[in-house]
Amino acid sequence: MLDFSLSPSHHRLCSGVSRRDFLRIGALAPLGLSLPQLLAAEKAGAGKARAKSVILVYLGGGISHHDSFDPKPEAVEEIRGKYKSIASNVPGLHVTELLPNMAKVMDKVALVRSGSHENDHHETASNWVLSGRFGSAFGDHPAIGAVVSHETGFRGVVPPYVAIPKNPSFTWELGRSVFLGGRCESFKCGNPSEKDFRVRDLSQPAGVTAQTLDRRRTLLEAVDSLQARVHANDQIATYDEFAQKAAQMVLAPEAQAAFDIGKEHEKLRDEYGRSEFGQSLLMARRLVESGVRFVTVNHGGWDHHKKIFEGLDKKLPEFDQSFARFIRDMEERGTLKDTLVVCMGEFGRTPKINKDAGRDHWGRAGSMIFAGAGVGGGKVIGATDKNGAYVTDRPVRPADVAWTIYDALGIDANRELMTPEGRPTHILTEGAPVRELYA
Repeated sequence: MLDFSLSPSHHRLCSGVSRRDFLRIGALAPLGLSLPQLLAAEKAGAGKARAKSVILVYLGGGISHHDSFDPKPEAVEEIRGKYKSIASNVPGLHVTELLPNMAKVMDKVALVRSGSHENDHHETASNWVLSGRFGSAFGDHPAIGAVVSHETGFRGVVPPYVAIPKNPSFTWELGRSVFLGGRCESFKCGNPSEKDFRVRDLSQPAGVTAQTLDRRRTLLEAVDSLQARVHANDQIATYDEFAQKAAQMVLAPEAQAAFDIGKEHEKLRDEYGRSEFGQSLLMARRLVESGVRFVTVNHGGWDHHKKIFEGLDKKLPEFDQSFARFIRDMEERGTLKDTLVVCMGEFGRTPKINKDAGRDHWGRAGSMIFAGAGVGGGKVIGATDKNGAYVTDRPVRPADVAWTIYDALGIDANRELMTPEGRPTHILTEGAPVRELYA
């Protein structure tokens, strides 16, 4: 796959100064600013990274905010639903009764009750919230994880962007790199709850000896030498990079250990829950501790158009056990201070329960959770009206979430990427970090 992800440095003059810099210097000359001063100012203004890594827990299908983190106990029954609300360990903050473990860790997370946008279509809304930019249902813009991969690249033997068990999907796979190319795609981990789990691409085939692998590594070095002579062919460059990294991951004990969930204590694995979701969260923690920069934990199944309470009677307790233990484990190990955790779906659900005892898609309001990397615990940001239908305070839009993630990693969301047509496009075109998370 061709990689069209040229950085602005590819459009610089021989002196290393871009045409845009010359124009800006000309405009700033009357103010007495030189190029060194301009560059120094830009460097000083670049955001300092708060986080080393990000874990995005994606609740595909759209979790009902009414029945989880934004209960409306005073509303009529067809809006309130069947669940009671319970007090959390944060004064004045209530959650639904099926989240008793989360109620005990709300002092460690920030709750945003004002997620909002104007799209109720799964693929379109999912691509929007996973990239921060609105486009078609087919995904016109790279996912946040792909941009992080592009901006940080491989550092060591673990991939920068991993999806557990794989990318979210409805009709087709979401969370893709789009025009950034194959090297920015996510590494698909697989389901770590399976018996005798092994990551396919890290497993040595039966009968393959260390000598055979060493011969293959020698061959890859020869391919690398060939690539150096045809460096203008970006497709070969992409293939060669992947080949080298794949070989390194198979051969490196560090990569093998990162994905070896069997090294975790059995008791802790039980506490997380032996479900796909619980073990995926535990794997995510292992991966960021091993240097992975962006992990998507894909936990779908929240699209309850019918019999929503039958579905949530199963889904919410599983989420409650696993996510609460994940937050406590991350804090106990000190991993949370360097990792931004974001938990969200593509939208909330309709206020009124429909004729099939379900709730339909609703982009106007939804809840999200943030934690770690300096996020203040016990915060509640934003609010919805008495029916949970519309945001009444501090709307947080998809671009704001994406900008918050980039800002936490020290990535400039104003930076330009290059499309296949040779057109520069900013990583984000709107939005701002949610500063209230840190206030």
